[in-house]
Amino acid sequence: MFSESPIVRRISKKIWVGDVPVGGDAPIAIQSMTNTETTDIAATVGQIRALQDAGADIVRVSVPSLEASAAFGEIRKEVEIPLVADIHFDYKIALDVAEHGVDCLRINPGNIGREDRIRAVVDKARDHNLPIRIGVNAGSLEKDLQVKYGEPTPEALVESAMRHVDILDRLDFDNFKLSLKASDIFMTVAAYRIIAKQIDNPLHLGITEAGALRSGTVKSSIGLGLLLMDGIGDTIRVSLAADPVEEVRVGWDMLKSLRIRSKGINFIACPSCSRQNFDVIKTMNQLEANLEDITVPMDVAVIGCYVNGPGESKEVDIGITGADPESLIYLDGKPHKKIGSEDVAGQLETLIRAKAAEKEAERDQLIATSAESGN
Repeated sequence: MFSESPIVRRISKKIWVGDVPVGGDAPIAIQSMTNTETTDIAATVGQIRALQDAGADIVRVSVPSLEASAAFGEIRKEVEIPLVADIHFDYKIALDVAEHGVDCLRINPGNIGREDRIRAVVDKARDHNLPIRIGVNAGSLEKDLQVKYGEPTPEALVESAMRHVDILDRLDFDNFKLSLKASDIFMTVAAYRIIAKQIDNPLHLGITEAGALRSGTVKSSIGLGLLLMDGIGDTIRVSLAADPVEEVRVGWDMLKSLRIRSKGINFIACPSCSRQNFDVIKTMNQLEANLEDITVPMDVAVIGCYVNGPGESKEVDIGITGADPESLIYLDGKPHKKIGSEDVAGQLETLIRAKAAEKEAERDQLIATSAESGN
């Protein structure tokens, strides 16, 4: 019902993480990271599946040891979603996990040590057509940069990143994406704006160590929102001290709010006031909890009174405008029927699921027609 996003994306080269394109004209990918012990294969597989069900495109898994690398190989057999192996200092782990079906190596070349070890990892990545993600964090800058700048700064993050980029350039390896993260919004945004003008590789966005669910969501939304509005960013991770599934949900809400990607229901709901003619907050809590399984894009307006209700309801797939004694339901922008104030959420859920099924059938028919026509 709403127009496409006016955001103009930064031009970047396209790489592939498994079967997920990153950069270029590809949709911005949503990532998260498991927080289970990687050697606990069942728990890690379960969490990866939960993240995939929530809408993650890519999942990162920490691989701190050769034992974890062996477990990663078993995990890889159980899931389909692209997996990134998170490795820091031991090049032997990178070489080992590359043989276990990994789709991307998250590793900083400069942390590996000797040139021959770096070359060995890069050659392995090249042989297996694996991209590398360079990940620079303000909390782990090189000591000489800490001395040079006195404290983490955007310029320090960029200089650190370019050191790693230069190593890959010397080895003629361009299949990489890059991140420059800090817990400070201003530092992160400034660093990404600088690096975006210096390289054309894909950029992975995040405000690292952003905080708990509420505070971390706010910080991430501001920081990532500023960059996404600039057209910067090809993948995102919302780093929260919370269930990783919440990272994916917040990421989707972020992209939906900017009209960058569509998945599931986009709710328009009033904050409620004394004019409301049904319990808007209770209704919204029930709808959000009950309709997480809906993946087809839809716009739903839940407005408690007639001040803004009709205007919002006429612009969405399904809308409700509160009134006394009965509220008015809109379907496809037109008045449909009146309902009482009892079980508003339940009545809306029934209509939403019916509309979702209708949209899915239309989508399937379009896909089938396109396949038949050879398009």
